[in-house]
Amino acid sequence: MTPSIVSLRLLVQTVERGSVSQAARAVGLTQQAASARLAALERDLGVALMVRSTHGTRPTEAGALVAEWAAEVLDAADRFDASVLSLRESSQGSLRIAASMTIAENLAPRWLTAMQGESPDLRIELIAANSEAVVAAVRSGAAAIGFIETPDLPADLEAATIGSDELVVVVGRGHPWGRRTRGVSVEDLARTPVVARESGSGTRLAYERAVADAGHPAVRPALELSSTSAIRATAAAGDHPAVLSILAVREQLAAETLAKVPVRQLRIVRPLTAVWRRSNAGLPDAVRRLLEVVRAAS
Repeated sequence: MTPSIVSLRLLVQTVERGSVSQAARAVGLTQQAASARLAALERDLGVALMVRSTHGTRPTEAGALVAEWAAEVLDAADRFDASVLSLRESSQGSLRIAASMTIAENLAPRWLTAMQGESPDLRIELIAANSEAVVAAVRSGAAAIGFIETPDLPADLEAATIGSDELVVVVGRGHPWGRRTRGVSVEDLARTPVVARESGSGTRLAYERAVADAGHPAVRPALELSSTSAIRATAAAGDHPAVLSILAVREQLAAETLAKVPVRQLRIVRPLTAVWRRSNAGLPDAVRRLLEVVRAAS
C-alpha cells in the first residue's frame, strides 16, 4: 500500500523533532492519531521506523532512510500542488484567501481593495474563520494563502510576519471595572470569566497564554461566541469583560459604548502572520502580488 502524504509528512516531522507530540501538532493531528498513523505506516512498509523511549523518539536506520526518501516525495508533492494551484488561478483569474476574523474584518478589506486596483480582472474570494481553520484551509489547498493571529505557527507551512496587534480588555460602561482608574491585576483578570471566542481562535489562545505565562491560568469563559460583533455586543450589554483586538473595538471605544480596562503589568501583543504551503516552485504570481500589497500597507 502506498503511504499517504499526511503519514509521510508526519514521519519526517517526527524524525526532525524527535517527538511524536510535536510532530502531531505540526501536521494538525492529535497525538493519539499520530501514533496510530506511524504504527500503520510501519505495518504497511513492513519495517520498524521509530524507537520510542522516555527521552523521546528517534528513527531506526531504516526509519532514517525512509524519512529521507519521504522528504523527496513531499517536496515533489508540494511542487505539484503549487504548480496546479498556479495553473488554476492563472486560467480562472481567481485567488482564494483565508483570514482570521480580526484580520478579515479590520485589515483585509483595505488589502483587497488595493489588490483589485492593481489587478481589476482578478476574482478574489475571502474565507473568514478562526486561525486554526485558516491553517487547515491552507494545508488542504482550499486557500492559496492565509492570514492568522495565533502565537503558534504551523511548522509545515511557510510564514512571514506582516504586522502586530494588541489585545485589550473591554467592559460595558456600567461595569465596575470601567471606573477603576488603576485598572485590574493579572490575577483579577485571569480568575474572572470573560466573553471569549471559540477554541481554535488566535485571540483566545493569545489571551490564555499571556495570563498563564504571568502565573495565573484563566478560568473557563463565561460565554463562547464565534463572532467579534457578538462578543462586543455582549460585553457592552452584560456583566462580563471581553478580550479583543484593539482593531476590533476602536469605534466602540470612541463612541464610549465600551471602556478599555488597563491590566497592570500585562500587555498582550501578538504577531499577524501570512502562511502558505511550502514549495520549491515558488509562490503563484497573484499570491506574491498580494503579499507585496500587504507589506506596503503595514
